[in-house]
Amino acid sequence: MNIYENCPILQNNKFILRPIDDRDLSDLFKVYSDKKAVPFFNGDNCHGDDFYYATLERMSQALDFWKQAYENGWFVRFAIVDKTTKEAIGTIEEFLRNEKDYYTDCGLIRLDLRSDYENTEDAESILSLITIPSFEMFGCKKVATKAIPSATERITALKSIGYVKSDEPLIGHDGTKYYDYYVFIKKQ
Repeated sequence: MNIYENCPILQNNKFILRPIDDRDLSDLFKVYSDKKAVPFFNGDNCHGDDFYYATLERMSQALDFWKQAYENGWFVRFAIVDKTTKEAIGTIEEFLRNEKDYYTDCGLIRLDLRSDYENTEDAESILSLITIPSFEMFGCKKVATKAIPSATERITALKSIGYVKSDEPLIGHDGTKYYDYYVFIKKQ
């Protein structure tokens, strides 16, 4: 499967994961201007972007970049849509990482949620949707995502799905070491 030619839509009883588009602008602005949510976003190796967007213009620029990244095969950014409210309540970025560290041949997930969805039940529901399909979508051997120590609800969700905390650092393009990653390795 080539995810950059045919991006799937994933869903369960609570959420839909689908490619982002312009209709998500105002909903995602609520996510990326949410000061309670921003500390949980993963900006590792993102050239200093902290993903706090205080204006609709800046959010629009981010959406444009994310769409361009997909077109260029850099990463996929899914909108996370709550089936009840029909709102985009966050995004999941994922890409195949091939670098010279532990996280090579790895589907790397960045989960950004509005703060009222940063709870164990919702995080587990969302991460369960994408974890196993990642192996086919990206042809990877493992999946990883970051959860800082204060993200206790997210960590509980990760562990319940089968992710394990890694002591290995992710090495950035400039040599910076990033920690707090959890890894899922599919059982054969």
